[in-house]
Amino acid sequence: MATSEDSSHHDNSSGSQEGNMKDSQVHFTEDEEALIVRMYNLVGERWSLIAGRIPGRTAEEIKKYWISRYSTSGFRK
Repeated sequence: MATSEDSSHHDNSSGSQEGNMKDSQVHFTEDEEALIVRMYNLVGERWSLIAGRIPGRTAEEIKKYWISRYSTSGFRK
């Protein structure tokens, strides 16, 4: 029984790796997007500070979102 659980856990791990690849395409609500932009304009690239304002979001998710959505050189405050 423990062997099948371990086997299942291993399968989930490989699924997690695929999930990690999809993290760059995490969907944010319009409210979250607006808050990220406002917070970025206030505090810059302090991703953990921004994430602290959005329940359930990590600094890494927000940073990946920002980089994929806005060019750091092309975004104007």
